[in-house]
Amino acid sequence: MKFVFSTKHRWENTNDLKLGVSQFDVCYLWIKKVSFLLVINSILQFSVIADDWPQWRGLNRDGNWFETGIIEEFNEFQPKIQWRAPIGSGYSGPTVAGGYVYLSDRVSRPVQVERVHCFDSKTGDLIWSFKYKCIYRNVDYVAGPRASVIVNDGLAYALGTMGNFHCFNAATGEVLWKKDLNNEFNIRMPVWGISSSPIIEKDLVIVQIGGTPEACIVGLDRKTGEVRWTALADRASYSSPIVIDQADKRVLVCWTGDNVVGLDPLDGQQYWKYPFPPSQMVIGIATPVFYNHQLLISDFFEGTLLLSVDPDRLAVRKIWHRKGKSEVNTDCLHSIISTPIYIGDYIYGADSYGEIRCIDASSGDRIWEDLTIVPKARWSTVHFVQNRDKVWIFNERGELLLCTLSPRGAEVIDRMQLIQPTKDQLNRRGGVCWSHPAFAYKCVFVRNDQELLCASLEK
Repeated sequence: MKFVFSTKHRWENTNDLKLGVSQFDVCYLWIKKVSFLLVINSILQFSVIADDWPQWRGLNRDGNWFETGIIEEFNEFQPKIQWRAPIGSGYSGPTVAGGYVYLSDRVSRPVQVERVHCFDSKTGDLIWSFKYKCIYRNVDYVAGPRASVIVNDGLAYALGTMGNFHCFNAATGEVLWKKDLNNEFNIRMPVWGISSSPIIEKDLVIVQIGGTPEACIVGLDRKTGEVRWTALADRASYSSPIVIDQADKRVLVCWTGDNVVGLDPLDGQQYWKYPFPPSQMVIGIATPVFYNHQLLISDFFEGTLLLSVDPDRLAVRKIWHRKGKSEVNTDCLHSIISTPIYIGDYIYGADSYGEIRCIDASSGDRIWEDLTIVPKARWSTVHFVQNRDKVWIFNERGELLLCTLSPRGAEVIDRMQLIQPTKDQLNRRGGVCWSHPAFAYKCVFVRNDQELLCASLEK
């Protein structure tokens, strides 16, 4: 059965194009058909995108994973290794978009280079790879790039440790533009290098680099690399920015080395600022967490700060700030690499030595502590990813844990050794896996300093 739009502007049911139907009618039919297919294709593309992990901490940069049909225990459906691919060292977590996996790494011999790779998400085959000379100067922890590749609208953006910034055709690896941000903005290089992952907002890609003068945050045209705006004289932290909705505005939230600030993402105008200076070194790494008009900031030395974000005007105020006597003697959260999560009225995170804690969001009081999820050690790290009522935890030992977290405690449903720790990221305690995993296409993608691994989590 075919439907033909007639010149009389009504639908006619016909088994074939009858005699007397004009060429215009036939042309119009095909236009309508093509338009319909384009709409369907757009819907399908959106569905794929919805299952992507295209940037730091996922689709919405909040550590939430929305796919269904995921295993709920390991006994019957053990995570199955789909493929392994050889890579170099680095801290950059993988990102996944459009059927590809993106990753940055470093090779130091025979010359120092940083590399950006694209792999097929189903097979692990290398699709393209790009390398550029990059000598690390005055940077500690030299395993490799920190920031995750971000993919948007067919473009991939990779920010290196020394401020080398590249925009690629995501499918082919063609370099569309590049910037030497250190040379252009005279960066006050953080001791651990540029680590903050870029973020996209409309036609801009925004980075935290600590440039001078007043170029801690820089907004670039995402298609050309042209500098659109610069903002703040602050030092750079290692924390990646987020964008929130507040008082009918889009607000770029940046935790710098000196302040927590809210900016207009389109021009860098400052909306609000809350001072949060370090008493020792700049060490802010965890991503700000926005939930229920609250903004959570957690630091290794300075403890945890909770701000109220006014929904009706561009302002914030302190709810509480909890800081222990030292990095060892703490009662709330002193997060390092791990970003905490909210579940209901409670906050869950990893303290300075790997203690997993539940915190009452209303007061900052500790509800419980768990010492079994990751071995206790300075900067011991886990990454939390929420999938409905379950929480996936990837710890620095390369273990994948499926858990539930509640005020009653942490229940570890299952755990398995997914990948082995390696020593380039940290040459102590048998090595670590500090890179954040990606969850996409009913799989988890993890890396160490030698390989990228994909494991199926499909039920």
